[in-house]
Amino acid sequence: MKPADYLESVRNFLLTDLRIASHQIVREFEEANKAYIRARLTLSDDSLLEFSEYIEALSESEIRISDYSYHWQDKEGNFLRRWDNSPHFPKLKNAPHHVHTPTGEAEEEVAPGGPVNIFQVMDEITASFDK
Repeated sequence: MKPADYLESVRNFLLTDLRIASHQIVREFEEANKAYIRARLTLSDDSLLEFSEYIEALSESEIRISDYSYHWQDKEGNFLRRWDNSPHFPKLKNAPHHVHTPTGEAEEEVAPGGPVNIFQVMDEITASFDK
């Protein structure tokens, strides 16, 4: 898969996934060996997800998302979770991948995470709908 192919699969996902009530692509670009997308989604429960992904080609058939952030909040703007790979928690297992979760008013916990993409994050969000 090439970065442009992945980007096209994300665009199709945003248009067709029933968990997404509406979306706005804020910025995107694609070149031969890299691509970027930033979008804001309103989900079916009226929560909001803003995300960005920077995609790079590793070979003719392999890509990786080298930089990502997915920020999820409820319809009132309360923080629910953020997945990212900014290198500001280097001592965590699996650094730089980590997840922020709220623990109380204006406080949050940071836990080790793993590489994710928009498809996996939406599956995690959906799993929390069922709780």
